[in-house]
Amino acid sequence: MKCDFCGRDEALPFVCNYCGGAFCADHRLPEAHQCKGDLTQRRTITAPQTTTFTWQTPAYTSAPQPARQAKVFSTIELRDIVIAWLALGIAFSFALSGGAFSFFSGSEPLSYAGLLVGVALVTVGPGFVFHELSHKFVARKYGFWAEFRMWPMGLALALFSSLIGFVFAAPGATYISGANISKAENGKISLAGPLTNVAIAALFLPFFFFGSGVLYAVGYIGVQVNIFLAMFNMLPIGPLDGAKVWRWNLFLWGVVFVPLALVLAFFFGLI
Repeated sequence: MKCDFCGRDEALPFVCNYCGGAFCADHRLPEAHQCKGDLTQRRTITAPQTTTFTWQTPAYTSAPQPARQAKVFSTIELRDIVIAWLALGIAFSFALSGGAFSFFSGSEPLSYAGLLVGVALVTVGPGFVFHELSHKFVARKYGFWAEFRMWPMGLALALFSSLIGFVFAAPGATYISGANISKAENGKISLAGPLTNVAIAALFLPFFFFGSGVLYAVGYIGVQVNIFLAMFNMLPIGPLDGAKVWRWNLFLWGVVFVPLALVLAFFFGLI
């Protein structure tokens, strides 16, 4: 990353808590970079901190980015989104057919295999990708740096597990960095993902209630997968979104989680 003042590449930039710029070691102090911020308001100096779970892989261990982002999507981010979407579509098409062996050796024509891939891309892909992108856009709204990064190991596990008819899906995560994030901001950024899954599930409802054949399958899978993703991510454990929403607003967490759990129980025939 380049220093905003002198343009020198800096592996670990310093973020000014007055103007929000990123600077090298020589120009990290306000007087050294001719700071344009309000220096009369003394602020606590804190390093940029990651606000959502990130996959720690050698390919993505770069330093935190400044809380500013000019482009909506970077080239790397677009590449990762496309790869994750395609990989999940292929993995879930294997799973829907009972595994890779059934997918390739079944008696159905080749067009049926293509249909499965299409259904998976339309129903499963949006659930995972838009969930992560919703984190990104809400984080950007609050002025933080945010980008989606695929998790190569997670995609490999998804493809490998789909060979036996089950998908362990962890395509990647949204990396978010910035200084002085509040508990409410973190909670809202986290809640955006599950709510996006609910909205996507609602788009599939007409196909579920009124469709037939392929359209019914699209509706059923689209609703079930997205409700499952929303409920799973709302679990108040570990790095999941629900843990951050729980810490921010316990009542709101319950309002979202309980209906999702009831709907999912209905799908599995538990109620």
